[in-house]
Amino acid sequence: MTITDLRAADTGRVEQVAVLLREAFQHIPAAWETLADARNEVGESFAPDRISRVALDDKGDAVGWVGGIPQYDGNVYELHPLAIKPSHQGRGIGRALVADLEEQARRRGAITVVLGSDDEFDGTNLSGQDLYPDIAAWITNIKNIRNHPYEFYQKCGYVIYGIVPDANGFGKPDIMMAKRVGEKRRNTHG
Repeated sequence: MTITDLRAADTGRVEQVAVLLREAFQHIPAAWETLADARNEVGESFAPDRISRVALDDKGDAVGWVGGIPQYDGNVYELHPLAIKPSHQGRGIGRALVADLEEQARRRGAITVVLGSDDEFDGTNLSGQDLYPDIAAWITNIKNIRNHPYEFYQKCGYVIYGIVPDANGFGKPDIMMAKRVGEKRRNTHG
């Protein structure tokens, strides 16, 4: 497997990634409902300062994709999205893409990588619940019920720093996670 930049000019590979994105998220009803939606998502990843990396198999075909969006003047990058071709999941491609994104963000001066991992498919005990008023207790007592990816990210070193209750409708939260990837720098502000 090789990980490299995904470039807009490589239209064949861009199309492979759009198809892969739809396949990887087919279990989530509102995620990239059409191939055109997926193409738009991939196209947005070519914006300045964004990261767009693709994992290629031995034939040069796309088997995974990860994107990064700068925030907070580049101190933070949001990992969005991570998609692995379903037939290739469980082979370490996701971990390799996450590590690669972290390195790309670090090289650009980022200190932290964040991500949101939606629970729109009853994957955790948070689903269907009113998380107010004690969101912190729900974070502490989160349970994985149906192979929710938050545990994958924990294995990659991410921690849950918050939950956005009802982000995708009542009882469908977004689980917010973060990892420090850069070195502590001296504050140059006043």
